[in-house]
Amino acid sequence: MTQSAPIIQSLLPPLAVLASLVAVIPIVFFGKKPNIREGSTLLAGAVKLALVLAMLPKVLDGNILEFTLFQGLPGVPIQFRVDGLGMIFALVASSLWIVTSIYSMGYMRPLKEHSQTRYYAFFAISLTATLGVAFAGNLLTLYLFYEMLSMATYPLVTHNQDSEARSGGRKYLTYLLGTSVGLALPAMIYCYSKTGSMNFTDAGFMAGHTSGTETAVLLVMFVFGFSKAGIMPFHSWLPGAMVAPTPVSSLLHAVAVVKVGVFCIIRVITGIFGVQLLTTENLGIVVSWIAGFTVITSSLIALSQDNLKRRLAFSTIGQLSYIVLGASILTSNGVNGSMVHIAMHAFGKITLFFCAGAIYVATGKKYISQMKGIGHRMPITMICFLIGSMSVIGLPPTGGFVSKWYMLLGAADAGNIPIMTVYLVSSLLNAAYFLPIVYQAFFCDPEKSLFEKKFDEAPRFAVIPLVITATGSVALFFFSDTLFQLARLITG
Repeated sequence: MTQSAPIIQSLLPPLAVLASLVAVIPIVFFGKKPNIREGSTLLAGAVKLALVLAMLPKVLDGNILEFTLFQGLPGVPIQFRVDGLGMIFALVASSLWIVTSIYSMGYMRPLKEHSQTRYYAFFAISLTATLGVAFAGNLLTLYLFYEMLSMATYPLVTHNQDSEARSGGRKYLTYLLGTSVGLALPAMIYCYSKTGSMNFTDAGFMAGHTSGTETAVLLVMFVFGFSKAGIMPFHSWLPGAMVAPTPVSSLLHAVAVVKVGVFCIIRVITGIFGVQLLTTENLGIVVSWIAGFTVITSSLIALSQDNLKRRLAFSTIGQLSYIVLGASILTSNGVNGSMVHIAMHAFGKITLFFCAGAIYVATGKKYISQMKGIGHRMPITMICFLIGSMSVIGLPPTGGFVSKWYMLLGAADAGNIPIMTVYLVSSLLNAAYFLPIVYQAFFCDPEKSLFEKKFDEAPRFAVIPLVITATGSVALFFFSDTLFQLARLITG
């Protein structure tokens, strides 16, 4: 975060954070009137996005928007500060919440899902926590909203209320709370004891306060402590959480939870330690090895998954580590590419999950081996699946190509051949586990069981959102300048 940038005191950050929390009141009050309940959700989403967009011109002009709620620890207030990185994340989360809410209507209603009011209420609370992390002005504020998100998404993960859902939920909380309390919290306390501060700075507030060994230990504690990033070996909560309804999976993988994890790690690199300190101590390599191992291993596991959502889950684990790997290169292109990949991956992966949910709503099928020929009955869905796959693989003309290209350039700038190899090999693996699905959908004879029951595309509220996000993935290929401009406010 650039301290020299002009600071503007503004109510917009807390209003943007709280917009979705206020929406919980009408969502619960009108729980028995679905149209009003879901209308309240969409209205809150529109207000939230409008407030975020209202801050965008000021941030693009190089300003930081700030609002202090109250004094927390001495020298560490509970504070919102909006910079380029936070704005990238806020734009992604607030825009995709609206799309996911529309998709939820097309998914939850036809399946007659139970407890829909609870679902929408906790969804709104989760978005409050997400923007709280995005706009956190210091490590304490970030940590509090990080934990709030864990608790708010637990009821969503266990939505089905069966033994499988409860088991997935227990693993979810065990991993996320266990690592944050056991690793990230002690690292925070140590940092505060050494500096008396937790406020993010562009040079890193820990610069000059620790030895190389201390910095390395703290860095690893933070990377593993923020396990929402899905870095191995603290990753298995993520496939386990796939027992949740598909809109929840979309929330976990694209809009909120996992993106909060990688966002926190980027904050650790840029705001706690600083790129200069990590470069001087040559500690980027530590994170690079951890992330590179996760990228390749998760991609290989994804190849063996027949359940579509589980394949997408392991794909997400690898793509998250793409972001961490890009940041760990510690070059401008690498860090910029990693920040922008938050948005590119979000649009591509949410499209894929929307497609998986649409297939399930229309056919009841969730295994890839059962989907041969499905493109003949659901062409719109599977064309969008192709576009989402291309973005995750990193093929033009989709946004994923742009961000991956910058991360590859970052590795080239650093002369880091192993990281370049990881990016290239993993992209080939991405293609190996996505493109055969598209091929089978359009060019293979359909399974008889697939067509025993007549079906067509899923309900329009399930199809329109995936068309929007697929279109967004293509649009981001041509219109990514604003995102890179925001990223450069952090890297200079």
